[in-house]
Amino acid sequence: MELNSPLNFTVTDRFLRYVTIDTQSDPNSETIPSTEKQKDLGRALVNELIAIGLHDAHLEEYGYVYATVPANSEKGDIPVICFCSHMDTAPDCSGTGVKPVIHKNYQGQDIILPDDNSQIIRLHDHPELKSQLGNDIITASGLTLLGADNKAGVAEIMDACYQLINHPEIKHGKIRILFTPDEEIGRGVDKVDIEKLGAYAGYTMDGESAGNMENETFSADGAKLIINGISVHPGFAKGKMQSAIKIAGQIIAALPHDLSPEHTEGKQGFVHPISISGHIETAEIEFIIRDFEDEKLAQHAEVIRETAEAALARFPGCSYNLEVKPQYRNMKKMLDQHPEIVEYGMEAIKRAGLEARLCSIRGGTDGSRLSFMGLPCPNIFAGEHAFHSKHEWVSVQDMQKAVETILHLCMIWEERA
Repeated sequence: MELNSPLNFTVTDRFLRYVTIDTQSDPNSETIPSTEKQKDLGRALVNELIAIGLHDAHLEEYGYVYATVPANSEKGDIPVICFCSHMDTAPDCSGTGVKPVIHKNYQGQDIILPDDNSQIIRLHDHPELKSQLGNDIITASGLTLLGADNKAGVAEIMDACYQLINHPEIKHGKIRILFTPDEEIGRGVDKVDIEKLGAYAGYTMDGESAGNMENETFSADGAKLIINGISVHPGFAKGKMQSAIKIAGQIIAALPHDLSPEHTEGKQGFVHPISISGHIETAEIEFIIRDFEDEKLAQHAEVIRETAEAALARFPGCSYNLEVKPQYRNMKKMLDQHPEIVEYGMEAIKRAGLEARLCSIRGGTDGSRLSFMGLPCPNIFAGEHAFHSKHEWVSVQDMQKAVETILHLCMIWEERA
């Protein structure tokens, strides 16, 4: 079935509203959600969902938004599917006072951001812009990130809900909606109620270029290396002091360059020190470990261990402790058990008039963990680019294609039931 009726898209207006609401998450917070301001967007979404006609929409205590688009098909055996996006923006770049700017009819020129003329989005640096000629590009003003990651996905799902209610000729089963907090700090599904969600399959709308679908992510561990040195008064330290801070520096410097993020690509994994803290007696290095193959995570952790032991061999009397904890796993393992979920997603992208490309992502999504919680969940493009930076951008036309893809997915699940 095709989308025969023209769609009166609301996705751009919604997106422009959502990005002005500051929803930055905080990795140093112990609360759930990590920032109360994420609920400001959650409340706005609930009000809009109820106005659309999704009367069970609600924001619960941990900051999750749940809602249902009721089935309108006479078929009674249609699997329940869920669409999910996260509401928070990354801590890497300010999300306060976002001022979105629409650059209409882009023709390949440099995009100079108005509030900081040194911030320039160049075609040379962003080759994905080559596919956007004639489209309308949305950026921030130069002082903040935009928040397309992932408010583009939120707006697309919201517009799809609007279209489903206002176009009853689009036949579909029961559709569940989930908006999550804290995805950017790795806690996006910590408190998701899978039983309450009650879906067979899910799709996160949190990918990059139009036409892309991701069925594979990194597997991820976190590691903490604690170094125990010997502290002595610096005035009497000769031959006695063994500084944990200096040992930590030597360990970081000795890590293999070809196992770092800046020297890897494609399916290559990495070991990445993300923070260092401490003093003379004790220092701590935190790492993230990533690879597409689960068994290689242990090999990468062993690299940290061997590097630490080699450094400490020069410091008798010092010691270390390495703690490794799993974070998430490659969702492909679970998706391969339900091939129709990806197959239908690829078909929906094609029906939206795009070239469908199945990709791997050098990162993780809420879908990574949802897939292992019982909700197999690949990732579909939302059109977002240059994540976590002042150069972040999305096009109006890509967001509209994402809405069409969601609608086609709903129809395909109904058709195949």
